[in-house]
Amino acid sequence: MGSGVGGSQEVAPLAEGVGAPETAFSAGVAGAQAVASRSTMAKALSKSQIAASIAETVGMTKKQAVQVLETLTQLAYQNAQNSFTLPGLGKLVLVNRKARMGRNPATGQAIKIPAKKVVKFRVAKAAKDAILGKK
Repeated sequence: MGSGVGGSQEVAPLAEGVGAPETAFSAGVAGAQAVASRSTMAKALSKSQIAASIAETVGMTKKQAVQVLETLTQLAYQNAQNSFTLPGLGKLVLVNRKARMGRNPATGQAIKIPAKKVVKFRVAKAAKDAILGKK
């Protein structure tokens, strides 16, 4: 059995002029999923592996693919206050948590947990269905 991560990835090439970048990215993700599903304990794809897959699928250099990933990340950081959506994948949202009472697990003493803002990622239905399969 191979490691499932380092092997070559074969992704069907897109016909010239056919398919949007979203389609091309989906094909790259599908290829990465196929590689990851070969082993029982698949490792997460690294940034360079994701960039290489995007570059190969879309037909750009790895450097350009890394730049796309970094730009997308910066957009997400800048727009998380208003919620940032990646269609077909999910949404980053900022949630205000109320103050509440909790317990110190070591002593059992009641403690006050202050209100705070947290960032959550809500997975899109399309992503859930693609990963878990439709019920």
